[in-house]
Amino acid sequence: MITRKFIFPLLLLAVMRCAPLQALAEKDYIKWVDFNVPKDAMVTAISLDIESQEKDIKLNFIEMLAYLAAKNGNNFKGYKKSQLIDLAKKLESGKTMAELTEKLKQYSYFLEAYAAVLSGFVGDYEIEVPDESGDGVVWEKRYGVKVFSPIAKTFPYSHYDDFGSKRTYGFSRPHLGNDLMGQVGTPIIAVESGIIEAMGWNMYGGWRIGIRSHDAKRYYYYAHLRKGFPYKLDLEVGDVIKAGDVIGYLGRTGYSRKEDTNNIKTAHLHFGMQLIFDESQKESNNEIWIDVYEIVKFLDRYRSETIKDPETKDYTRVYNIKE
Repeated sequence: MITRKFIFPLLLLAVMRCAPLQALAEKDYIKWVDFNVPKDAMVTAISLDIESQEKDIKLNFIEMLAYLAAKNGNNFKGYKKSQLIDLAKKLESGKTMAELTEKLKQYSYFLEAYAAVLSGFVGDYEIEVPDESGDGVVWEKRYGVKVFSPIAKTFPYSHYDDFGSKRTYGFSRPHLGNDLMGQVGTPIIAVESGIIEAMGWNMYGGWRIGIRSHDAKRYYYYAHLRKGFPYKLDLEVGDVIKAGDVIGYLGRTGYSRKEDTNNIKTAHLHFGMQLIFDESQKESNNEIWIDVYEIVKFLDRYRSETIKDPETKDYTRVYNIKE
């Protein structure tokens, strides 16, 4: 009997076998992304996008950020909020993005790259909110940010931009994520909805979980989960996960060939995002991992509230979501 754990790999293998080798070799896709959009730019662009949904001309925050990157040569050091405000005014006055980017040769690249990073962040969704009595919940339809911080609400953590710093366990290599230092047992949250592609022990990441976004462009990696109780109960590879769900617990496992070993000195979550423009980039020497530090800063205002089961010690989200 084929279980759900093996459906995705089998489908992928079938696709690969049916594709001519020459066609695979000739594929043209993005092979590198340097994502350095600051949190403040994301906040402003998304706010303008959301506000525009009630107007005749609707703005797209990804297009706006791609415009800035193309115009400034991917240099956001001089970013000012007024740049996005001015761009929004031009678009609202009737200018089109096609007209504004006609001479910006790199715009199409940044648009595709940023769409791969951010396309699951904003859209229509429904979420539970407390009803008027405060004793129950009702579903509320919204348009806006539909992703969450990887750290549950009320739980403390700290972090700094450590992307690219040196790691030496096993072999010398750059750090391809952001470490969020916190308390052992802190509930870890799925940033975006998707499907669990990987669970289990890794000698570097310890207990870890990998979740692929529904559009298959983003692979979220959560590592160094708690010894003895790394995951929310009953999770399996192949499960569909919703943004805001509890998926595991912060710990310090890893750096060992022996399973369930604490070899990380400081308890933390390693959080990473891999971009996938072609399946050949997955688990290869051509992987694209981006610096998620500014993204984590942005997500801090969107934290999923959780509650602990006193018997099982497992956490569950309080307010559910539908996309």
